Amino acid sequence: MWKLKIAEGNGPYLYSTNNFVGRQIWEFDPEAGTPEESAAVEKAREEYKQVSRKDRARALPCADLLMRMQFKKENSHIDLSIPPVRLGAKEDVTYEATTTALRKAVRLNRAIQAPDGHWAAENAGPMFFTPPLLIVLHISGAINTILTAEHRKELKRFIHLHQNDDGGWGFYIEGHSTMMGSVLSYVALRLLGEGPDDGEDGAMTKARKWILDNGGATGIPSWGKIYLSSNEQDEH
Repeated sequence: MWKLKIAEGNGPYLYSTNNFVGRQIWEFDPEAGTPEESAAVEKAREEYKQVSRKDRARALPCADLLMRMQFKKENSHIDLSIPPVRLGAKEDVTYEATTTALRKAVRLNRAIQAPDGHWAAENAGPMFFTPPLLIVLHISGAINTILTAEHRKELKRFIHLHQNDDGGWGFYIEGHSTMMGSVLSYVALRLLGEGPDDGEDGAMTKARKWILDNGGATGIPSWGKIYLSSNEQDEH
């Protein structure tokens, strides 16, 4: 079970002048969570996967569903049982309906507030943050030290879920395929352990075909070339 840890250090190599305020890290504990909670997590994953498979344009950021589930449990004293307000196209917006909707929204925001008072947030739109991090970890020889098997699994899941139908990846999750997004995502998956023909429905094969059909990896912009050159130098 994953848990979001707030404002905590990790190991002897990090130093903070403000007690790590604002820092958020995900930690996996295989013994944590009830069977019901594990089932709820898997259901959320499957529903998100189905949406991304049926309509790529709707594969938006996940809204940190696991984080929300965790904080709602920690803030279980807040009553979220108020039924939602649904108004038809021709119905009047009444004072009562507005008040109920506002009360429900306020309670939800209180329920997903972190224990130190701030609201945690995801940054899952760009597709060019994770690959450079993985390349640097690979070059430094720390990729298997820093990333657990569970972290690698979730990183692969994230990248695969945002692959476009044509086999490539965008610069961000809703973008059309670009050489930058495609090459970096493909390299990231390989560094995470995916083979040249791995992935659901031949995902890696499709990705490689898109890259080659569109001119090859040499068409990546300059700062993408820097990452690839660093990786290649390390290989030799």
